[in-house]
Amino acid sequence: MSAELRIFPGSIVDLDVDAIVNAANRSLLGGGGVDGVIHRAAGPCLKEECRALGGCETGAAKITGGHGLKARFVIHTVGPVWKGGDSGEAELLAACYVNSLRLAEENRLRSIAFPAISTGAYGYPVEEAARIAVESVRSVAETLTHVEDIVFACMGSRSVRAHEAALKAR
Repeated sequence: MSAELRIFPGSIVDLDVDAIVNAANRSLLGGGGVDGVIHRAAGPCLKEECRALGGCETGAAKITGGHGLKARFVIHTVGPVWKGGDSGEAELLAACYVNSLRLAEENRLRSIAFPAISTGAYGYPVEEAARIAVESVRSVAETLTHVEDIVFACMGSRSVRAHEAALKAR
């Protein structure tokens, strides 16, 4: 089976999917950007569950319940801070997508939505991040047996255009 990749122009918390991916900080206890939006929408129980996880390393992923969200689960991953591109950022960003998909697959989830990881406060260039996101997802999509719907939730027209271009590229 090959998963369908598509774009949703809007907030990730509005999606009714099995799991949404949170572009979290290493503490997993909430922050700004999409992390703050997800924590606010999910409610205080998400923070309590995250507290028990003991944080997360950059590129890794951990899973919690969705609490007050439409999504049943939240997969938390920590993207790299952009430092110019010569500090392993591309590999760490790709690992965020691959490790999140592995967790979704292990938990037999059928649908997952990703934000544009690291493109906000972490400063990753949007076009480069979109290319890495799509390439890393495609690199494992053929091996997935449960995940069949992969959504890129894009806030703003620049993110939508970057993801559209990355999906068209081969």
